[in-house]
Amino acid sequence: MWNYAFIDWQNLHLWVTADGWNIDLNKFMIYLKNKYHVTKAFYYIGFQDPQNNNLYNTIQNAWFTLVFKQQTVQALSNKKWNVDSDMIFWAMKCLIKEPSNFENILLVTWDGDFKILVDFLIQERRFEKLLLPNRKRSSALLRRIDSKYINILSNLKPKIEK
Repeated sequence: MWNYAFIDWQNLHLWVTADGWNIDLNKFMIYLKNKYHVTKAFYYIGFQDPQNNNLYNTIQNAWFTLVFKQQTVQALSNKKWNVDSDMIFWAMKCLIKEPSNFENILLVTWDGDFKILVDFLIQERRFEKLLLPNRKRSSALLRRIDSKYINILSNLKPKIEK
């Protein structure tokens, strides 16, 4: 069994830093590989800013695949990068173009916009797990998903904290 992970960096980063800790990306990738047999992990981060090259190198050195949001010049001042549609598109693209390269999809987000994708993946038996940063702060839509499909990252803090 091989799985792909799709990670919403803004959701993950905002929650973790608000809770006062940081994820060690190397430990996180090892966890994803060992626990969920993740062979590819797509890290959706917004637009590419040369001032963040150290962050990008850290992410790539931990074996995540960076995916940047295409932005217009006007949108660059916006702090919310809204990678949701990109993540959903890429998940569906992988299902269509690479169906035999992986078994299931794992999502890391707290955003209710992904509920429709999760429902579809569960129906198609192609969903592995939803990693919520924190169940209480997550979308009410995602909290409706059967708990067998959910794992809470705050419970993993000792394993993946920097």
